[in-house]
Amino acid sequence: MLKRFGPLLLGLLFLYSMFPCQALAVSTSAASAILVDADSGRVLYEQNADARMRIASTTKIMTALVAIREGDLSDVVTVSASAAGTEGSSLYLRAGEELTLETLLYGLLLSSGNDAAVAIAEHVGGSCDAFVRRMNETARELGMADTSFANPNGLDAEGHYSTARDMARLACAAMENATLRRIASTKSVTVGGRTMTNHNKLLSYMPACIGLKTGYTRAAGRTLVSCAEQNGQRLVAVTLQDGNDWADHQALYEYGFAAYPARRLAFVGQRLGSAPVTGGARETVPLVAAEDLSWPVAAGEETNCRVELTGPLTAPVRSGTAVGQAVFTLDGREIGRVDLLCGETVPPRAVSALAALKSGEIPG
Repeated sequence: MLKRFGPLLLGLLFLYSMFPCQALAVSTSAASAILVDADSGRVLYEQNADARMRIASTTKIMTALVAIREGDLSDVVTVSASAAGTEGSSLYLRAGEELTLETLLYGLLLSSGNDAAVAIAEHVGGSCDAFVRRMNETARELGMADTSFANPNGLDAEGHYSTARDMARLACAAMENATLRRIASTKSVTVGGRTMTNHNKLLSYMPACIGLKTGYTRAAGRTLVSCAEQNGQRLVAVTLQDGNDWADHQALYEYGFAAYPARRLAFVGQRLGSAPVTGGARETVPLVAAEDLSWPVAAGEETNCRVELTGPLTAPVRSGTAVGQAVFTLDGREIGRVDLLCGETVPPRAVSALAALKSGEIPG
């Protein structure tokens, strides 16, 4: 469902007030934190999640997403003097050096190269400023209303900030991108003549971890955006200004997977009801799900399903015809919809010759 309806659904599902979490069962040392089920967007835990804060190198998640969407991995990038001279964490690029965009992305997400971020921005955007504008446009597209980017690397700057909730939105979108997910989940790699090791220690601490990005500046403190997958369920955690982030993320995932396991509410071909058919050889037709739907459900929560038809059905009805939706609710609140298809073909009811004669369908 999330893939189908995109940023609009993601934004709606992130409204915590619709689905408040259960009693607090986990806590963190962070100034701001959030735990989200990536597929549904349901918030499982939050703490000061809407505070605008510095985000350091977790900025590079957006840099990578924009670059992968709008660039070509095989492009050869010539490193400028300005990129090579960028301060902070570095890939130690040299002015005039040539590397592929893919190599620079590994340097961005694994080694957290600030110089790689500028080289990527200049190449993909034409200039660093133009690329940053595209970062901010993408933020708006994703519903990141409390985010502003001033550079592609996360160095402290006026007008460069986000929130834990917005960074979770970004992470959910980023992990839908197969290329970004592949690079961010790599523990170490040798490419372009460089051997790089991922700064994200959760990849080694947790078998379930599949990304994403660390960050640190003196002003921002330690920032961490991560993603973990277990039993087909994907969660995203964000902590900002957290000196105990490795342990906090592990605790958040332990809590989330245990307290809110994904429940399969519908799967393709599953019968979810039936509908009356006028003038058919059968009085009803089975209705089957056209897609899958899962939702994180805690103990004691109740889900229900109701059928909404687009209109009355009159024979003939063909198998596979879309005729309505199954609407799923959690404790009375809508959480998702699945298109419903006719599970069988229902031909018109056969009329006997005598009945047809009496009804006037056959002249006497």
